[in-house]
Amino acid sequence: MSMGFTKEDVSTAIHRCGENAQIDVLADFIFAFQLARQSAEFFVEPNEEKPISCTKKRRASEYGTARGKKQRCGLPNPMIGFGLPNEPGGLVSQRTLPEAARGPPYFYLESIAFAPKGVWETMSNNLYEVEPEFVDSKYFCAAARKRGYIHNLPICNRFQLHPPPKHAILEAFPLYKRWWPVWDTRTKFNCLRTNMVSAQLTEMICKSLDNHDGDPPIDVQKFVIDNCRRWNLVWVGRNKVAPLEPDEMETLLGFPKNHTRGGGSCVTGRINSLGNAFQVDTVAYHLSVLKDLYPDGIKVLSLFSGIGGAEVVLHRLQIPMKIVVSVEKSSMNQGILRSFWEQTNQKDTLIQFGDVKDLTKDKIEELMDRFGGFDLIIGGSPGNNLSGHNRISRDGLEGEESSLFFDYCRILDVVRHKAKTIQF
Repeated sequence: MSMGFTKEDVSTAIHRCGENAQIDVLADFIFAFQLARQSAEFFVEPNEEKPISCTKKRRASEYGTARGKKQRCGLPNPMIGFGLPNEPGGLVSQRTLPEAARGPPYFYLESIAFAPKGVWETMSNNLYEVEPEFVDSKYFCAAARKRGYIHNLPICNRFQLHPPPKHAILEAFPLYKRWWPVWDTRTKFNCLRTNMVSAQLTEMICKSLDNHDGDPPIDVQKFVIDNCRRWNLVWVGRNKVAPLEPDEMETLLGFPKNHTRGGGSCVTGRINSLGNAFQVDTVAYHLSVLKDLYPDGIKVLSLFSGIGGAEVVLHRLQIPMKIVVSVEKSSMNQGILRSFWEQTNQKDTLIQFGDVKDLTKDKIEELMDRFGGFDLIIGGSPGNNLSGHNRISRDGLEGEESSLFFDYCRILDVVRHKAKTIQF
């Protein structure tokens, strides 16, 4: 209940999962239960007046219904997409894309996997009926990050970044092994979150352990492990836990150390930016097919690019970036990308926009005429309105942040239509 769940939801979860179920199991059940009972995107619950804005009606009319109907995009288990590196047994070598989706120019969009009911169907409908590829980044690093990707990239001949990241917590951070108790059997972190653990809770954990010599009782172990899982805590001393530092989150997400210091932000600001970033190794595995397609360099339109995850991916794949047009409203994140651009000695052009509305049809076509079009339109649909952890503004695609998805669709349509008229 302190996580924000209602008493009724908690009671239902305990009844279904049992009184001895772990906290993260109960939370996952509640999230799934909410998804199951939640209405479709534009459905209003009985006896509940939920006004639909004019903007939402326009988007539903323009995008949601105009491109056809699809069945629910089910989440696979396990979330391994079209296969994992070095595991050829489950590898899918090819897929059939709808005619309208075949590239180039290529497009790639990431969003949170556990979105409200109907969201993935809507996104797929609006992106030329392309089925999403769902991947959990725990197969690429030491942290879970369940995401879906809608893209029209080839899937044959993918390869992994080298050196590959460490897949277990104590392999990634061996210094913690000294204090890690044997009864903490975690090998992976949960999805990296932007909210911070309270000092009161870490102190409570410390006191609960100091009261016992040797291994604590099972109920104390359970209390400690539940909170360590929830908050991704690490052992930094005897009976002492602490949250991950920003540079450790950067390591888990595949970014260079101190990447987010380039924006001049405080620790909280850096963590907030990292919470919405790509997991570089996962995305690089998907984008690796572009290396042979664009050996002389690639022209990129990066939408809602955050801290420059797309640019870091391409740089680590050693794909030259001829031009990057980046759209990102956060001035801090813009600074992080500029800092990365300068520190990696990029020779070509970086153009930054703070407001996606500035990319009008005329402006997009002007940029395409100037640079000869774009090869890749890449973006992340901001997931704050989609996240199951967000109990306040989990508004789906009509939320203030995630509604940017429709701008992605608008811009992609302009680019792909204009590309047909450009003589390369």
